[in-house]
Amino acid sequence: QVQLVESGGGLVQPGGSLRLSCAAPRSIFSMYAMAWFRQTPGKQRELVAGINIVGSTNYADSVKGRFTISRDNAKNMVYLQMNNLRPEDTAVYYCNAPNNPRRNEYWGQGTQVTVSS
Repeated sequence: QVQLVESGGGLVQPGGSLRLSCAAPRSIFSMYAMAWFRQTPGKQRELVAGINIVGSTNYADSVKGRFTISRDNAKNMVYLQMNNLRPEDTAVYYCNAPNNPRRNEYWGQGTQVTVSS
């Protein structure tokens, strides 16, 4: 089973920026909206941002105006541009297709984002 592969995380100071990337199987990318999620220890995974096939986006209130989700349909890639990062953005970030009934088979390893001075 091919999983989603996230990359681009790292350590950044408050106010800094990162760009996350997600490589998705064509079979998933072409059929479903895609989204970024994040999770911290002891908490449930939360939706950060989503983008549908035609490019309409939605964001969690906590990231509106700071994060931008995009997709490259030619490369089967989803991106998350994160600006003005805050310590509370620290988490492992994952991508997935939230409307895929088999989404639980596709969770990848995620990419760690740490915002700290």
